[in-house]
Amino acid sequence: MKHIKDPVEIERKSFEIITEELGEKNQRFDEKTGKVVKRVIHTTADFEYADLLEIHPHAIENGMDALKKGSNIYADTQMVRSGINKRRLGELGGQICNFVHEESVFIEAKEREITRSMVSIERACKDEKIKIFVIGNAPTALFTLIKLIEEGMDKPDLIVGVPVGFVGAAESKEALRKLDVPYIITRGRKGGSGVAASIINALLYMI
Repeated sequence: MKHIKDPVEIERKSFEIITEELGEKNQRFDEKTGKVVKRVIHTTADFEYADLLEIHPHAIENGMDALKKGSNIYADTQMVRSGINKRRLGELGGQICNFVHEESVFIEAKEREITRSMVSIERACKDEKIKIFVIGNAPTALFTLIKLIEEGMDKPDLIVGVPVGFVGAAESKEALRKLDVPYIITRGRKGGSGVAASIINALLYMI
């Protein structure tokens, strides 16, 4: 059985198929939004994301501008961190931060009886170099970030809020929609680390 072996050709063909199968839905998206949507579908093979993704009007431009300036990204899991193209990010001067596995975070979370994700987000918000927050797994992290912004923290340039799950995931994303901050979310329960990383990669590849 013959099959395509060249990775570049595989990706090109994949996006060709995605565009074809989206059909009339392609007309709903401007060029940059379409690239984000198609990158998520490419990662998940799930065309429902064409309807679930919601992108704030300033999200893509704000995110790309922050990346061009070499801003750092906070990722809520190692899986998100692993999925983002670190070579491309590094070429722009940025890095990915995640504090969840630090011993001091573990100790503080245990003492306060909260999640490590919550403590990690609090620490990330004190780092002025972090301008983009990417949350693909932990609704508690997104709720904490929202609370800090409501309490007066400087607003990030972009929040990618796509936590997946049954407890708090949909609710945290709905809460984010009410903030005056550029966001990219998936409505409802779906999302995840792969989705989160693919959104950032879509922005990186457009620069």
